[in-house]
Amino acid sequence: MKSRLGRTGFNALVAIIILYSLFPFYWVFKSSLESSFALNRQTSSIWPTQWTFVHYEAIFAVENFLRPLLNSMFVAGMATLLSVVLGSMAAYGLSRMPIKGKVPILGFILLVSFFPQIAMVGPLFLVFRHLHWLNTYQSLIIPYLILSLPITTWILTAFFSQIPADIEEAAMVDGATITQTITRVFAPIAMPGIFTAAILGFLLSWNDFLFALSFIQTPNMDTVPLALVNFRNAYYVHYGQIYAGVVIASLPIALIVLFLQKRIESGLTAGSVKG
Repeated sequence: MKSRLGRTGFNALVAIIILYSLFPFYWVFKSSLESSFALNRQTSSIWPTQWTFVHYEAIFAVENFLRPLLNSMFVAGMATLLSVVLGSMAAYGLSRMPIKGKVPILGFILLVSFFPQIAMVGPLFLVFRHLHWLNTYQSLIIPYLILSLPITTWILTAFFSQIPADIEEAAMVDGATITQTITRVFAPIAMPGIFTAAILGFLLSWNDFLFALSFIQTPNMDTVPLALVNFRNAYYVHYGQIYAGVVIASLPIALIVLFLQKRIESGLTAGSVKG
């Protein structure tokens, strides 16, 4: 009886936490389906009083929201790819080679990820202006790489260290080369950590606002966060369009996380080692 009550209480607590976490997104989604008149009222209902998709139509027909989506997908994807490739190589060396001072090195790498973004804007702006890189994709990819590479390296180093080196040694004894051992034996086992690092790196890049605001100068180069801020003029803020843009911008993240979550679960099973 006690175990049943405890299980019921635990399930109720989990349900409350889930509802509490999802309620802000539901409110944004609900607001994106309401008319501008309903949004400007002093009181709001928990359910849309009048369903409309005019805000979704406006952000694509009037605001050309597709271009910021493509810009964000490109810069975030490139930064994530580079951080995973470079971070994997650095993490493999740190986890497998007998390097002195490995703990201080990892601590320094993690410390770099907490460096304030605002402190990097000024120096990067001067460098990009000298290189004529302002308002270009590389002016975003490089700063995003600065943000994502340290945390990617740190996560992958910790994950790679848990993979027994005996697996690679056995593969090389069977005649596999170093490249074959890494790509065919080590990489499939390491996929859970790689996908986890990719998720975090992509989220850091996708949600960035400060670097985009500092280095982007024309609307056709806007990323999603910067485009959402520009859904206003001198007299009026288009809250409905902002809500619709937030919903659309959140969908790629949700789909990517769900897709990678399945790969992580399968990778954890495939990566188990029998003693």
